[in-house]
Amino acid sequence: MKKNIAIIMGGYSSEYKISLKSGNVVYNTLDKTKYNAFRIHIFKEKWVFVNELDEEFLVDKNDFSVLVDGTKITFDCVFNAIHGSPGEDGFMQAYFELLDIPQTSCDMYQAALTYNKRDLLATLKPYGIKTAESYPLNFGDQIDEDAIIAKVGLPCFVKANKAGSSFGISKVYKKEDLQAAIDNSFKEDNEIIIEQFLDGVEVSVGVISYKGETLVLPITEIVSENDFFDYQAKYEGKSQEITPARISDEYANKVNIEAKRIYEILKMKGFSRSEFIFKNDEPYLLEVNTVPGLTNESILPQQAAKAGISMEDLFENAIEETINNG
Repeated sequence: MKKNIAIIMGGYSSEYKISLKSGNVVYNTLDKTKYNAFRIHIFKEKWVFVNELDEEFLVDKNDFSVLVDGTKITFDCVFNAIHGSPGEDGFMQAYFELLDIPQTSCDMYQAALTYNKRDLLATLKPYGIKTAESYPLNFGDQIDEDAIIAKVGLPCFVKANKAGSSFGISKVYKKEDLQAAIDNSFKEDNEIIIEQFLDGVEVSVGVISYKGETLVLPITEIVSENDFFDYQAKYEGKSQEITPARISDEYANKVNIEAKRIYEILKMKGFSRSEFIFKNDEPYLLEVNTVPGLTNESILPQQAAKAGISMEDLFENAIEETINNG
């Protein structure tokens, strides 16, 4: 009997458009002879099933079911394609755990932890994971520009603490530009993180659970045409993403070990994509994404393809592992 798979997409953050693209790729890729796939749009104002005719049917949040033409539909598994809140920060994970519905991403705690850059870096530091110097700020804090610059130097990056896809991020070269960058980040989040600029090769490393094993995918080198890997570079073609990365075997081995260690230290599940920059021949962690982009242009599917894993196999493995382990 075919399993009912809910593909959740959308979300409450600035990343919702990218999430809709990812979700539709999953929907169009899944083998319809094996699965009944349902596109579920999750927005603040509505949770709805959207059929092939773009008709909408409300989701009953009490049990995550849908009533279609008098028939109640429930789901064997949820494929999580929501980037940002509430799909990448733990809320949907907690909701489905309470309902006892298996879902393809990591568990609630890991999602909440990795989504919070400051907490993630603090958690990993005792394990010897190298990270850039950073300075935290909460909305309303006194801003001491001299203290910030003394800690992280110039240039530096000002980032929203809990946001993805490079929303709310600025590279600051001069002290007089720091306040505007801070204001920009506070538009995305009430917590920000100001980080030292690391000048080196940037790489992205996908780690997934595949056929019951933790698998590190081929490494991608990020070469941005812009000043850094910003939204345009990620989604509007203003970057080169070179897989496999043009780095030495020594570099590749070091970053593979670190990415796998992070996945296992955090007790991750499903997909993850970690970003690193090499400094003094060592990989420094920038962040971990637990619901990475899944479009044809996205990094993780490119890496999987280089490893000989098709999109269909990538998505199907995630569903089957989730159901079997659920």
